[in-house]
Amino acid sequence: MKNHLKPFRLLFLALTLVFVQCKEKNKDSENLPENQKKNSENTMKIIKNDFGKTAAGEAVEQYTISNEAGLEMSVISYGGIITHLKVPNKNGVYEDVVLGFNNIQDYENGSPYFGAIIGRYGNRIADAKFSLDGKEYQLEKNDGPNSLHGGEKGFDKVIWNVEPATSGDSASLKLTYTSKDGEGGFPGNLETTVTYTLTSDNELQIQYEATTDKKTVVNLTQHSYFNLSGDFSEKILDHIVEINADQYLPVDETLIPTGELKSVEGTPFDFTEPTPVAEGMKQEDSNEQLKRGPGFDHCWVLNEQDSGMRFAASAYEPESGRYMEVITNEPAMQFYIGNFLDGSLPAKGGGNYEKRTGFCMETQHYPDSPNQQNFPSTVLEPGETYTSATTYKFSVK
Repeated sequence: MKNHLKPFRLLFLALTLVFVQCKEKNKDSENLPENQKKNSENTMKIIKNDFGKTAAGEAVEQYTISNEAGLEMSVISYGGIITHLKVPNKNGVYEDVVLGFNNIQDYENGSPYFGAIIGRYGNRIADAKFSLDGKEYQLEKNDGPNSLHGGEKGFDKVIWNVEPATSGDSASLKLTYTSKDGEGGFPGNLETTVTYTLTSDNELQIQYEATTDKKTVVNLTQHSYFNLSGDFSEKILDHIVEINADQYLPVDETLIPTGELKSVEGTPFDFTEPTPVAEGMKQEDSNEQLKRGPGFDHCWVLNEQDSGMRFAASAYEPESGRYMEVITNEPAMQFYIGNFLDGSLPAKGGGNYEKRTGFCMETQHYPDSPNQQNFPSTVLEPGETYTSATTYKFSVK
């Protein structure tokens, strides 16, 4: 009889031990600070690491967010740069799909805005100047005669303050930076907040806000270069792109919009139906606008501009099956296909970034709006709040 009871006694002891351990675990959880207690229930994780120091000796931190499914994004405090974004292919394999570098030195030494927050003014301003209320403001010329992406030291080259936060199904990085009056030539002290949120639905949500104490102009965007193949040695010409735009902005020889809104119909700029990038590029040598890029480096005038958040564009890479949707409340999007990559920059996985191995979908207002009255205004007044939102959603097909 005793031998028959022995297994039951062992089972009873094991269950008792489990009960005690669970009770102690719950007790420990009850003693956690409120913010840590919430984190213990989250499916999202944020890990902070050092990413080196700038040439000026400023410490750079890297924050890595991951969700339960395995999607992972890394962001550094320098430039608010998205350094890595790992998403699954159709076989469930997670690979990095954004171009970038492995160290801060490469970002400082001539990065073409890989993954960065762009400001104060995304895209180009003609002759690096504009006027407000009769006063002319001279900006920094860093793109021939023009000002590009905020000048020599735009938002892509400053240290942002980063505040991480998690909830049950999302994790966020709130980045803040104060651009002083006169920085880059722009008027007003601009208080800027950019919030990256990664969700359990494989969405990257970006929220922009800014306020000023003096009348100014603002046009913020995000400059990630995507290659959905996950192989940075591959060109992006086989990506199938759709852009919800019936018009685009033709440019002059220095890539400043001429002021015309031109129909995409019958041109290489027609992506109203899903179209391989290579299809449009077949006219690279004969189309005057493509020669000026050279290639796609233009602003598309998005449809339904008064509809708030809506579908702007998508990209699909057939071999991997990765599909990216862009949803925004902005009136336009710059589509750029890495025309100026020339093989001189080191790739994260080895080798170099060659021409057209990444593409950008930069939601924004029109380039050179401060100088073109017919374009939607980018003026921000004191007492107003600039707001903008864009979501990049990843899935497979």
